[in-house]
Amino acid sequence: MYQPVRTSGAAIASLVFGIVSWVFLPFIGALVAVICGHVARGEIRRQPPGTLDGDGLAIAGLVLGYIQLALTVVVVMVLFVVLGIGIGLLGSR
Repeated sequence: MYQPVRTSGAAIASLVFGIVSWVFLPFIGALVAVICGHVARGEIRRQPPGTLDGDGLAIAGLVLGYIQLALTVVVVMVLFVVLGIGIGLLGSR
């Protein structure tokens, strides 16, 4: 009997949170996107071939999440450097 191909819910969640991380929740959304993306890819690999779909959605969520996490780290580092320089300049007066 033919079974329709299902799409992984974790893959959909990964893509949705990857997009949300760019609009509303930069750090939290990115973490959820990355976690769901890895869960979805593992889930898809464990199923018999052709029964569970969504690997592309999971990869897209992973890419969006990892890029957002990297940008968040860079912004925080730049913020600390700028604040450190500013405090250093104020302390030298």
